[in-house]
Amino acid sequence: MKSLKPRRLGSKVVALGIATAASVAMLSACSSDGGSSGNGQVNLVVAPVLPGATADALKTLDTRVKEFEKKNPDIHVKAIEYQWTASTFAAELAGGTLPDVFNVPFTDSKTLANNGQLADITTPFKQTSTADKWNKNVLNVATGDNGKIYGIPWGPYAMALSYNRDIFTQAGLDPDKPPTTLDEIEADAKTIAEKVPGVAGYMQMTKDSTGGWNLATSTYALGGRLESTGSDGKVTVKTDNDQTKQSLAWLKKLRWGDNSMGSNFLWDWSGINQGFASGKIAMYMSGSDVIGSLMQANGFDPSKYGVTTYPIDTSDSKAGILSGGNVDVVNVKDTPEQIAAAVKWIDFYRTQPQVNESDAVTLAKSNKAGNQAVNAPTLPLFDKATWQQYQTWIKPYANIPAGNVKPFNDGIFSQTIVPEPPAHTQDLYAALDSVVQAVLTDKNADVDTLLKGVDTKIQALIDADAKK
Repeated sequence: MKSLKPRRLGSKVVALGIATAASVAMLSACSSDGGSSGNGQVNLVVAPVLPGATADALKTLDTRVKEFEKKNPDIHVKAIEYQWTASTFAAELAGGTLPDVFNVPFTDSKTLANNGQLADITTPFKQTSTADKWNKNVLNVATGDNGKIYGIPWGPYAMALSYNRDIFTQAGLDPDKPPTTLDEIEADAKTIAEKVPGVAGYMQMTKDSTGGWNLATSTYALGGRLESTGSDGKVTVKTDNDQTKQSLAWLKKLRWGDNSMGSNFLWDWSGINQGFASGKIAMYMSGSDVIGSLMQANGFDPSKYGVTTYPIDTSDSKAGILSGGNVDVVNVKDTPEQIAAAVKWIDFYRTQPQVNESDAVTLAKSNKAGNQAVNAPTLPLFDKATWQQYQTWIKPYANIPAGNVKPFNDGIFSQTIVPEPPAHTQDLYAALDSVVQAVLTDKNADVDTLLKGVDTKIQALIDADAKK
């Protein structure tokens, strides 16, 4: 997905904001003046969220910063708004205007690490209490090819199927028994479209790179891949594959055969969230944590929300669910003292609420008070036992009915997690948008030709990189 686009962050766009409205400012200076104030105190500039955090989120982080500084009196934290983008990163790195701690998406962290553009945090990371508990599939996105650690993942999600429980009931369907196969999604979508006029039974995103993102998900779920990496490291693009064609054929059937996808076929992440929240869409594919944004940005009532795992082809050993998320990383120009302090901050702010009861409860209380999702379903950072313990801690403050997210939570541990395509991810997704749109708007769309065109376009970009 597009770097730090709202769909990547889901509920994190509005969660865990920055210190106070008065202290919020866009970064205008380099990271912390070398890290020392001259009295032994280490200074950190951290960037937990994107510009535009809500007042409730600002209040939450103000409390968290104070708690951290109380526990670590030798570290001073200044929290700012900042959005990392690939297009400006090199200039910011060269100009010394990066924060000490900033956030990058799963799709970019390993490349930045291998390029030597992130600080090696291996030593202080191994000193954290959770170093040996990590879900290896998740930690891998922050691990360089040299085996060293260059960041701490947080907020990982798996793609999932969100559905409106009220609409299911109106259509005579059982909201506690969501579809578990593509055939069942199709059948339920057709029923909804027939029995609840004006509602699209099922919809996928189609523009601003989201169409390719969703298509990648359905391709993975059938056992396919959009790119492959050879033993020599060369990446080959192959969207013109059987699984991608099967995914598009399925969409074509829903659209042209069943007429269950409504009449609007141009949806980006925020648009489809609004369409779902307003009752125009009954089911759609998105990150498992999207309920947080639905509540904050769209005022959606979580009692109406249902989420389940997106169906994968269990007969294919390569089938899996696409995942994504965020990685907190450290400025490569930081001093060893800053790097150590930065890891303490990331561990405190991102990780400890998952493994420390006091931190988990404090954050859950703050999020509930700010109408932020407390128990949004995510891809677990650690093992199942750790996840279950965390759920026990936050249960008294949960603001999403447990039964509504149970289908996803019950199923996610049995799904294989697959990372996004490794090379020119956003260019690939953007190119596939037009293919998805064509299938939904042109009954005779030539899928083979369209996919071959995508392969040629993106392969040229990858090959050009190899010549640099």
